[in-house]
Amino acid sequence: MKAIICTEYGLPDVMQLKEVEKPTPGENEVLIRIYATTVTSADVRIRKSDPFPVRFFYGFKRPKKNTILGSELAGEIEAIGKNVKQFKEGDQVFAGAGTSLGANAEYICLPEAAAVAIKPINMTYEEAAAIPFGATTSLLFLRDKGNIQNGQKILIYGASGALGTAAVQLAKSFGAEVTGVCSTANLELVKSLGSDKVIDYTKEDFTKSGKTYDIVFDTIGKSPFSGCLRSLKQNGIYLRAVHINLSPILQGLWTSMTSNKKVIGGVAIERKEDLIFLKELIEAGKMKSVIDKRYLLEQTAEAHSYVEQGHKKGSVVIVVEHNNKT
Repeated sequence: MKAIICTEYGLPDVMQLKEVEKPTPGENEVLIRIYATTVTSADVRIRKSDPFPVRFFYGFKRPKKNTILGSELAGEIEAIGKNVKQFKEGDQVFAGAGTSLGANAEYICLPEAAAVAIKPINMTYEEAAAIPFGATTSLLFLRDKGNIQNGQKILIYGASGALGTAAVQLAKSFGAEVTGVCSTANLELVKSLGSDKVIDYTKEDFTKSGKTYDIVFDTIGKSPFSGCLRSLKQNGIYLRAVHINLSPILQGLWTSMTSNKKVIGGVAIERKEDLIFLKELIEAGKMKSVIDKRYLLEQTAEAHSYVEQGHKKGSVVIVVEHNNKT
């Protein structure tokens, strides 16, 4: 099968299209023919080994076990292990590969118990592939870590990215009043997703407006720490997604220990039950994918270059053409 192999840390051109052995499912695994996958900000960080702790997970000098990047996908189950009960051959699914990665390829084997679910009936493969990373991360932070409630006021910083576009829609589905922060070019997009108010960060500093929120959710790691704390109500929560640098972790622990405001960070892992929850939202018309650009599998390095610029809207999808399906 064809796959994008990353055997060195560095610039996008370390991503190479190679022919590798097609995997065979184990007794409790499913083999998925991938029709669409993505390049996420997490993929870029791994490829660059930025931040440095990435090397402790994926290899100190170079990527070792996980040489095929990509954490989200959609496709069709081609074969199942003899103990698999939940799926059958021909099922259309979407999935998150988690920290094992491996989705930037024509095929992948995943455990039946992993984050694999039947694809929403009202989504194409490309649309479904854009869901697992951003939406499950935003769901975990808003619902599980932030305990979001109906009627709360929430500010989403970075509202136009993969996490942000999902967070706006999820927050609205929970009944919150949403303020999205993004650049001038993305104001209309964020409004169209349901944001009640939109702030152009190039023209206005929300931390100086005097307005306060129950939750401030930073989806991109660039919000001003002290300013966000000032923008929280008493007992408010400052959520900081996908951060593994030591400094913000220590800042957050100290704030949570010494004030009535909480700072919560961490890294989310896709779960089957979350994909099923999202599937129901999508099929109810309460959530949709936002796709910025599409690339072919052999153009994955180019996709990395684009994502690395930091200005994508929603997700960047990789189309795997061996099936001619969308």
